[in-house]
Amino acid sequence: MKKENVIRSPLFYTGDKYKLIPELKKHFPTDINKFVEPFVGGGSVFLNIQAKQFYENDIDKNIMSIHNYLSSFSSSDDLLKILFAKIEEYQFTCSYNGKTVPQELKDKYVKTYFAKYNAEFYKRLKEKYNASDRSDIADLYLLLIYGFNRMLRFNQKGDFNLPVGNVDFNQNAVDALTNYVNLTNQKKIHWSNKDYKSFLSKIKLTENDFVYLDPPYLITASEYNKLWDQQDDDDLCALLDELNKKNIRFALSNVVNYKGKENTKLLEWVQKYNVYPIKSNYINYHDNSIKSFSEVLITNYAK
Repeated sequence: MKKENVIRSPLFYTGDKYKLIPELKKHFPTDINKFVEPFVGGGSVFLNIQAKQFYENDIDKNIMSIHNYLSSFSSSDDLLKILFAKIEEYQFTCSYNGKTVPQELKDKYVKTYFAKYNAEFYKRLKEKYNASDRSDIADLYLLLIYGFNRMLRFNQKGDFNLPVGNVDFNQNAVDALTNYVNLTNQKKIHWSNKDYKSFLSKIKLTENDFVYLDPPYLITASEYNKLWDQQDDDDLCALLDELNKKNIRFALSNVVNYKGKENTKLLEWVQKYNVYPIKSNYINYHDNSIKSFSEVLITNYAK
């Protein structure tokens, strides 16, 4: 069987479903009018879906700023020209353009030479961005690309506060950006930056549409999940029950077991729907080891 070509988001987002796309798509409907994502994150899912229209939302304004910025380009060459000029200005490594780390640094820091080389340049960009009006989204994107675990993290004052990562601007980054610009030009996308309930309330859904949800997971430990509590989980389940009553197709990604914790209420709720185990691994900022856990896909339709 020919391996499916999966497109990866250029946000390289923590919790991205990139590696799970073939498995998820096995359970997704193929006849979709509106594809609706209340929690779009990095966007790897919608990039790999065929639909007539796309409604993409996230409550994170910084994530949506990057989506809006990258998708505003009609040519990836124009976007890359801007990014390469900034990379050169800040003196970052860029193996795609042939600028890499000196061999003596590679020998001295065998596993962390990108981080050692880029640290001062990254600090300079971070300080410049935090002192600015935050309107230069290309700067924010480069902070993500060269940052630890390619995350977006801000302190209580609203300052970007992630340390440098052991990463580089390479062929994978260029391919991801090129694919993203090409696909977002082809797809009819409606972008939104709202609470998921408000977002869904504004869309007239029919039985031909499909809602895919990848919310924060109640029992896992990432930064993204800290603002999500049991009431949020309960509200989401109630909302999905309402969609089901209207015969709106949905699929929900979630985690039912994680490091000895169990989402007991979710396990009770899913008994009325279809549940498919999804092979997955999870990485978070505080614990950079891979942890196996029980991820599932819950659907209200049979395929």
